Amino acid sequence: MANPEPVVAAKEMIQVNPVSRKPRILLAASGSVAAIKFGNLCHCFSDWADVRAVVTMASLHFINKASLPKDVILFTDEDEWSSWNKIGDSVLHIELHRWADIMVIAPLSANTLGKIAGGLCDNLLTCIVRAWDFSKPFFVAPAMNTFMWTNPFTQLHLTAIEELGISVIQPVTKKLACGDYGNGAMAEISIICSTVRLFLESRNQQSS
Repeated sequence: MANPEPVVAAKEMIQVNPVSRKPRILLAASGSVAAIKFGNLCHCFSDWADVRAVVTMASLHFINKASLPKDVILFTDEDEWSSWNKIGDSVLHIELHRWADIMVIAPLSANTLGKIAGGLCDNLLTCIVRAWDFSKPFFVAPAMNTFMWTNPFTQLHLTAIEELGISVIQPVTKKLACGDYGNGAMAEISIICSTVRLFLESRNQQSS
């Protein structure tokens, strides 16, 4: 049985007064080798934002939980229903969708990309996406083998999510985890973090 404390913490965070607070970023990882960098990514965003983390079961194969900042709560599929007992109780994927100002999936695997493009919601991460309010910013940083990145399905899926308003931080060309050299590696952590931060700063300047 998963520890219900993270769910309670998430509900408490929703009560925070939105005036003069840090931006709330829901940072997620799916099952790509690039998830090895997830701890560093959390640290980068935590320097200037309030971060909550959501990971798929496949991504946990690559993530060192000890590498995450101590103030970042990590949510997994096991947390989804651990505190739900009866009608009227809060549902985690809805609570997290309400809490977040912005969502970032890095890395975004080919599998999760396909699920989002098709509207599938079979885990905590994809349920949050299915409930997402697309008037709020949403960024993804794909990471996959070059053959998967250049596959026709990938372009179809990218077109579908871009039509929803999801911004794609393009992968880069380098030596991949499998040993191949080509496009498909996740963008550098500094690029992902700065892209999101500059977007938020630009939006705030326009609204002030």
